[in-house]
Amino acid sequence: MARVNADAWVPEEYGSEVLNRVLQSSAIEAVARHYAMGSNITEVPRAGAAATTVVAKGGAYVDDNPTLDNVELKAVKFTNALVVAEEDLEDANVDIIASHQLEVATAYATHLDVACLGTTANANLGTVPFTSVYKATGSGQKIGVTAATYTALSDTLALVEGGAFWNDADTVVIAHPKFKSVLRGIVDSNGRPIFVEGLAGTPSTLFGYNVNFSFGAITSATASSAPGGAGGAAGAAGNPLLVAGNRQHLILGDRTPMEYRLVEEAGARTDEPLLKMRTRKGFAVGQPSAFGILELTKS
Repeated sequence: MARVNADAWVPEEYGSEVLNRVLQSSAIEAVARHYAMGSNITEVPRAGAAATTVVAKGGAYVDDNPTLDNVELKAVKFTNALVVAEEDLEDANVDIIASHQLEVATAYATHLDVACLGTTANANLGTVPFTSVYKATGSGQKIGVTAATYTALSDTLALVEGGAFWNDADTVVIAHPKFKSVLRGIVDSNGRPIFVEGLAGTPSTLFGYNVNFSFGAITSATASSAPGGAGGAAGAAGNPLLVAGNRQHLILGDRTPMEYRLVEEAGARTDEPLLKMRTRKGFAVGQPSAFGILELTKS
């Protein structure tokens, strides 16, 4: 196949196979509120709750002073540099560049999601890029169980359904794929599955709210493309999570798009150019009380 020579960074366009893979794999990219970042650090206005009053005809208005502050987005750079043999570029019967792009897109999707959803430490702009939903929410907004039940799922939604930031239209549920078997296994008193819609009986909604599955919905001390074990499986290092709440308070900052560059002369002694990929993102939780979390613990 023909060699690719990219002297400059090439951004991925919307509708490309790479971005489609990201949207299919990353719940955060798919459902969060995107915010264009004009610089490395961007402040997003955050308003508190306002109230209305009734006054008599000709009566004076009652002043309301809701809290107005900001949440801060700081851009971090997600990168990868794949070594590609020139022989593969010349001899392979598949598009090696496109294949590697899709691999990186899938890895990035999980890396981003665990950074936004499940990391358990304070943000350091490195191994822990952002303060995650899990870290931001208080203990009163988390339910820990060793086996998820219908009641536990309902109680998780109840943590936020009566709150000031609940909105049915903006409600999203993000869960680790381990919850697929959990939802399939919940039955009524006659042994019939309660949640049966979706392909192969896998629920696509929970109590009427869309469910997005992501390997990044898992607790992890640091963010990576394989949290909890290889392939993002729920290993000894992490607990699978189900996060429910208002998508408007998942704020994803877009500083630079996903882009790539093939560096032809990566090393003088080898015929192995580098395929470099990067994107810069920021993330913040708008209102932590807008979320409830169900955590599958191991004991």
